[in-house]
Amino acid sequence: METQASGQGPAGSPPQAASPPKKLPPYRQASRLTHPEDSVIKLGAHAIGGPEFVVMAGPCSVEADPQMLGTAWDVKMAGAHIIRGGAFKPRSSPYSFQGLAEEGLKMLAKARELTGLGIVTEVMDSSDVDLVESYADILQVGARNSQNFSLLKRLSRSRKPILLKRGLMNTVEEFLCSAEYLLAGGNESVILCERGIRTFETSTRNTLDLSSVLAIKERSHLPVIVDPSHASGKAHYVAPLSRAALAVGADGLMIEVHCAPELALCDGDESLTPDAFRTLMADLACLAPSFGRQISTLPDHGLKLADQGGK
Repeated sequence: METQASGQGPAGSPPQAASPPKKLPPYRQASRLTHPEDSVIKLGAHAIGGPEFVVMAGPCSVEADPQMLGTAWDVKMAGAHIIRGGAFKPRSSPYSFQGLAEEGLKMLAKARELTGLGIVTEVMDSSDVDLVESYADILQVGARNSQNFSLLKRLSRSRKPILLKRGLMNTVEEFLCSAEYLLAGGNESVILCERGIRTFETSTRNTLDLSSVLAIKERSHLPVIVDPSHASGKAHYVAPLSRAALAVGADGLMIEVHCAPELALCDGDESLTPDAFRTLMADLACLAPSFGRQISTLPDHGLKLADQGGK
């Protein structure tokens, strides 16, 4: 019986060429071609990138102990999983409130002690990484620093998860290349955040690109959350955009909440009140199962964050 050689067509037909291997994109380690399974980033009792829909909430800026601790407790009781708050604030104007630096970090640490929830906060400069890392559970890279490659290289050596926000003018490929700097340096715990891009539209602060969630998940294994607060700049847009983010397949949200938005030193117009945030969390908990997600119950007050080492 005549056998057919591998790679050849039927007898008498020309040989069939083997399919060429797929070309790797410039973001090799972030690509699904090298890592087909979704990455899941664990933080204490929660996991970002799995079935759980994780919500990070808190004020744009840490202003004072009563404000930070009150808001932290409010978002915990509403169902938030991680507390957000800025101790270092990049502002367009040099005269705007720039944050409280280490004093703000200490207030965030108090909020973690009070609530048992992990904290995410921004680091702006390579020289501040050691300081912020000693307090935070997740280090955030803001939109203005998304292509600050020296900072990304330094953070690639961090032992903490990194939340990388999309730059104001970044394409999806450029965004993933920024993530690649973190992965290539050895930090595999990278969370992406779509926070809106700058377009010609002026009716909102930025233009929330929800299609990027789909584009990123098609190309990359990294988890993606959405920040509807910075995207819209309007508190009354936050809830509908949050529901849309859940529907489109995002892994979570980052939402600004302030105990008194009208008195906020930063971004009060886009901050939810605790009552509005509580209503939103109840809505999301009802909707999540329809999209294959769940919003988990809160951990106990005394939760210790595994392998994070925060103060």
